[in-house]
Amino acid sequence: FFFLQCSALIPVVLTLLSTQRTTPTFLKNMSYPKWALEGFIIANAKRYPGVWLITRCGLLFRSGFNIHNYQLCIVVLFMYGIFFRIVAFVAMVLLKKR
Repeated sequence: FFFLQCSALIPVVLTLLSTQRTTPTFLKNMSYPKWALEGFIIANAKRYPGVWLITRCGLLFRSGFNIHNYQLCIVVLFMYGIFFRIVAFVAMVLLKKR
């Protein structure tokens, strides 16, 4: 039951940490929501031209996101997915849950 609560709270806390300006860069770069948010904003910025793009460029600049990092965002999210699936598998094997 504790793990179910953590699985709901950890992404919320990491999202809050990744959007704060006072959070150290190292913690931001290790945060899964940071990469997901950056990829989402970049994908939308590339998709919609015009005024919306101008407002998004301000957000990209303030957040420190680079519009050329889209592939990096996808690779990092993919690696996070593989890593946490391996961790879950090892935990299941060690706890003998199937």
